[in-house]
Amino acid sequence: MNTSFNGKTLMITGGTGSFGSTVLKHFLHSDIGEIRIFSRDEKKQDDMRHELQAQAPELAKRVRFYIGDVRNPQSVQDAMHGVDYIFHAAALKQVPSCEFFPMEAVRTNVIGTDNVLHAAIAEGVEKVVCLSTDKAAYPINAMGKSKAMMESIIYANARNGAGRTTICCTRYGNVMCSRGSVIPLFIDQIRAGNPVTVTDPNMTRFLMNLDEAVDLVCFAFEHANPGDLFIQKADASTIGDLAEAVQELFGKTGTKIIGTRHGEKLYETLMTREERLRAEDMGDYYRVHADTRDLNYDKFFVEGNVRTEADESYTSHNTQRLDIAGTIEKIKTAEYVQKCLAGEL
Repeated sequence: MNTSFNGKTLMITGGTGSFGSTVLKHFLHSDIGEIRIFSRDEKKQDDMRHELQAQAPELAKRVRFYIGDVRNPQSVQDAMHGVDYIFHAAALKQVPSCEFFPMEAVRTNVIGTDNVLHAAIAEGVEKVVCLSTDKAAYPINAMGKSKAMMESIIYANARNGAGRTTICCTRYGNVMCSRGSVIPLFIDQIRAGNPVTVTDPNMTRFLMNLDEAVDLVCFAFEHANPGDLFIQKADASTIGDLAEAVQELFGKTGTKIIGTRHGEKLYETLMTREERLRAEDMGDYYRVHADTRDLNYDKFFVEGNVRTEADESYTSHNTQRLDIAGTIEKIKTAEYVQKCLAGEL
C-alpha cells in the first residue's frame, strides 16, 4: 500500500457504491488515518456501517459517513474540511436511465464534479482522482456525453489555477459485477431458469474487476501531474462470449437476442486517436498528458501542428480479445462471481 496515505484523510464521493466498498477493503487495514464516505443514500450508508461494525469493529471507527449530494455545493464543502485526498466516484452511470433523463446526468456528472473540484480547491485538498468511463470517448449517449463534459471540467480546473490541488482523471471500461452491470443480471436469469438476454452478440466490451479499478486509481494518485488522464490496458470479449462464459459457470439456459438498447455502442473506446498523440506507455497503463495549449490561437496559425491524430484509437475491438475460456477465467476474478459459485450469494 502506498505510504502516502499513512495518517491521511481520504474522502470517497459515491462511497457506498461498488468502487467505494472495494476501496474500503484495500485501505481499511492500512495506516490510513480516516476514510470519509460521502453519498446521498442513508440506507446504503447504514448497511455499510453495520457490515463494518460486524466484520471489523476495531477499524470501523476510522470510517466516517457523511450524508450529502454532489449536486449541493454546501454539503460537499461541509464534508471536506480537513480532507487530504479525494476519489470522486459519484455518478449516474446507467446508459438507458441517463438517456431518458439526461438533465439528471448533467446535474450529477457535470455540475456535481464542478462542485467537488471547487470545494477541493477552496479547502486545499492535495490530490483529487476523478473516475470517468470509456463511454466519454467519442460519446454517442447522454451518459457518455455527460462524462465527456465532466472530463473537460476536470482538465479546465486542473490547469486554471487549482493552487496546491493536483487534479487528474482515470478512464476505464466495464467493471464486472458493479451496480447495474450485466454479469449479475445473467446469473439471476440463469438461476430463474430463463435464457440469458443479449443485445448484440458481436458487441465487444472491456472487462475489469473492481480490484483493477482501485489499482488504476491508486496508480493515477501516485503518478499524476495536473490534468493527466490514466487508462489501464484491458482485455475485452464479445457479449456473446461473455454470455456463454457465464452459462459455462452457472448452467446452460440458452441465449435470447433482444436488440441494442438506447444509446449503446458496438464497441467501446478507451483512448481516442487524438489522445494517443499525447499518450505515454507506462507498462500496464497509459498516461495521456494534459493539453497545455492556451487560447493564443495565433501562434498555431503561424507555427501549425503537423499531426492531429494517431492512426487508430484504443478500443475493445482492437485490444486483446479473450475467447470463451479466457473470459471464464477473467470473470472468475470478480468477487461477486466467486461468492455466487461458493453459494454465498
